[in-house]
Amino acid sequence: MDGVVTKIEEIEDEHTEIKAPPLRSASPNPTTVKRGRGRPRKHPLPSPQESKVSKGARSKTGCLTCRRRKKKCDETKPECNNCVKNSLFCEGYPEKVHWKSGKQKAEDHLYRSLSYDILGRSGSPAMISADLPCLIDGVETPEDRLLLDHFVYDVSRVLTLVNDETNPFQELILPMAVQHRGLMHSLLCLSGAHLARKNRDPKYKVAQHYHFGKAVHSMTDERPIANDPAIAQMLIFCLRSICLGETDGGYRPHMDAAKALLHQCQPHTPLGKFLFEFFMYHDVANSLTSLDRRPIQWMEDWKLPGFILQPEAGALLGVLDGLFAYISKITLLRDTVRERKKRKIHPTVDYEMLSTAVAIDSEIRIWVPPQHPNTHRYVAAQLYRQSTWVYLYRTIQPSQPGHKIKRAVEEGLQLLRMLPQDSATQSVLLMPLFILGCAAFEPSQRPEIQDRFKSLYEYSGLGNILAANEAVEKVWQLMDVKDENSWDWETILQNMGYDFLVT
Repeated sequence: MDGVVTKIEEIEDEHTEIKAPPLRSASPNPTTVKRGRGRPRKHPLPSPQESKVSKGARSKTGCLTCRRRKKKCDETKPECNNCVKNSLFCEGYPEKVHWKSGKQKAEDHLYRSLSYDILGRSGSPAMISADLPCLIDGVETPEDRLLLDHFVYDVSRVLTLVNDETNPFQELILPMAVQHRGLMHSLLCLSGAHLARKNRDPKYKVAQHYHFGKAVHSMTDERPIANDPAIAQMLIFCLRSICLGETDGGYRPHMDAAKALLHQCQPHTPLGKFLFEFFMYHDVANSLTSLDRRPIQWMEDWKLPGFILQPEAGALLGVLDGLFAYISKITLLRDTVRERKKRKIHPTVDYEMLSTAVAIDSEIRIWVPPQHPNTHRYVAAQLYRQSTWVYLYRTIQPSQPGHKIKRAVEEGLQLLRMLPQDSATQSVLLMPLFILGCAAFEPSQRPEIQDRFKSLYEYSGLGNILAANEAVEKVWQLMDVKDENSWDWETILQNMGYDFLVT
């Protein structure tokens, strides 16, 4: 038995101490580690050094380029060295996806839905629009703000004699437009029409069409009420027709609507009085260029408010203090002359008509402007007085040259020379200039009249000035061939197919 070695089988005991594998340590004495409870691992855990990615192993967090090429990536950022070494474009690393619960996913979906509705398709907080709600209804875009500025600083200044802070379009109409969307659209439409005449950029034409449609739509939404905003809109539509230079009578429905609304109410407020006076001015001027439009004060069912007959009534426009009544009487006298000529009744001007003309002449001679002397407004008022007398002379006297009419036109031109071409009075000179032009038998007076038409257009940019100039030149053609019908410029305009306001 001495040469026999007995084989002893190892028994697993959970309490048995085992020796740990030798560690690479400077200590010569190995240490023993007590094994934990349970069966020992079949394959021991690797050391920390061995847990690193071994050479040649594939990584699931490499760059997209290496993953697509199935190459090892050293995961250097922002570009891995493998791509740089091989001159490849490194596509970077995929975004880490973090696990989220169902509640978190539902919250994210709700946020994306709100972002889409509020921010647009981007859904990014960085793309939140800085636009704020519009401060004034109707003024909603940068282009609208440009139109509003143009109205305040340009358009309103060429519509009346007043260019300071008391301008009625700025002091009365604009504050009301801030509270009335339809009226604001009307003002922006007028401003766009004015810019479209001065600037051929099509965006202004588009803008004025847009705001015109909005203004009209605002009035069709409900039954028109006889109030100041509705009347103001109608008159501004007339100004739009003037500004665009329409010669097809586009102003007529707006004038008729304004007249109907004014007939339902009497002006009591400062704005109402201004609107009534503004309408009266255009109503009287309308009779100078048409055969069927007559001033309303001679209609039986009309009653003028007391303020319109007061001397200060024309303060805003400066030249209507009573003269509109004389112009209206002359217009009716012209209708009688035209009818007698048509029926070939002789004499064309009978004794009764002469008596009426003499009475009007006497009233014109004693008329005194209420404006302060030595002012441009006073000179403009005298010019209106002069042109009213010319209007009367051209109505009852034969249409032929003469010393009286030459002198009257010359005196009117002298008054025009006293008015600077950049003064506010330019806004009300078209009507007297038109009358003087239709009486200019003397060829030497015509160039100055044409120059004044040109300067008026350069000052205001209103399109009806060009149409008025064309009509006057047509009258001159008939004068030069000694056509007796040259006195009847209303019929001449009708034959030309022109129907516009000389305001």
